[in-house]
Amino acid sequence: MYAVAGVTGNTGAVVARTLLERGAPVRVIVRDAARGAPWRERGAEVAVADLGDEAALTEALRGVAGAYLLVPPQVGAADPVAAGVALAEVAARAAAAAEVPHVVLLSSVGAEHPAGTGPVVALHRAEASFRAASPALTALRAGYFLENYGAVLQVVRTDGVLPTFIAADQAVPTVSVRDIGRVAAELLLEGPQGDRVVPLAGPVDATPQDAAGALTALLGRPIALAAAPPEAAEGAFTGMGMPQPMAALYGELYQGIAAGRLSFPEAPRRGVVGLQDGLRALLG
Repeated sequence: MYAVAGVTGNTGAVVARTLLERGAPVRVIVRDAARGAPWRERGAEVAVADLGDEAALTEALRGVAGAYLLVPPQVGAADPVAAGVALAEVAARAAAAAEVPHVVLLSSVGAEHPAGTGPVVALHRAEASFRAASPALTALRAGYFLENYGAVLQVVRTDGVLPTFIAADQAVPTVSVRDIGRVAAELLLEGPQGDRVVPLAGPVDATPQDAAGALTALLGRPIALAAAPPEAAEGAFTGMGMPQPMAALYGELYQGIAAGRLSFPEAPRRGVVGLQDGLRALLG
């Protein structure tokens, strides 16, 4: 039996679906029992637990061979990093109390750095919490989510412009949630292999100019790239309504990308979902 959190989001849903398709028993963890109904219909067990509820999460994790866990961004918190770390510590204690033999934790490129990576700092510290609590941790350090482009596709469609805070020609490890979920499921099925880090990127590292070119081909009209300096990110995000503490972290994230801190020090595992395929799915 494998426990999977985040099934109402992106990566967790792919993890659970992949495991079920491969005949593995799955227990999905949801905050609301109603959200688990579709998974029960697919043949999964359903456990109701909030990731911040240590007692409930411990019960949800009890008796499993492995668990896929993640630390959702704490966007509205006064200190998003501290809030994310606190959530990770609760989940790590629950995994330890339930004696989970193998945890696959969704982490991020750049998580080896203790500072200078914005919200990724929470994952640096989350890894440490799980490493201390779990007999076998697999930290799945995923690249920049290809699906992040989905947030600006309305502007792309209406204005013919792709906005970005990454330099036009900077290649960034980019990966689809479809690859993240599939690989996480495969890592669970492989079983515990001690403390390890698995870096994951798409087939090739993509530049914003590559993304603009792919969108041009998909939409059949020119899409221009509008690259702003990373220092402008914080103001842009607060202008869109994001709370200032989180906006400041995203500003730091983009400055970290520019400085090369969000890159893999070793060759990553490569996914199969390319930039054009991923953008085609987002466009619908």
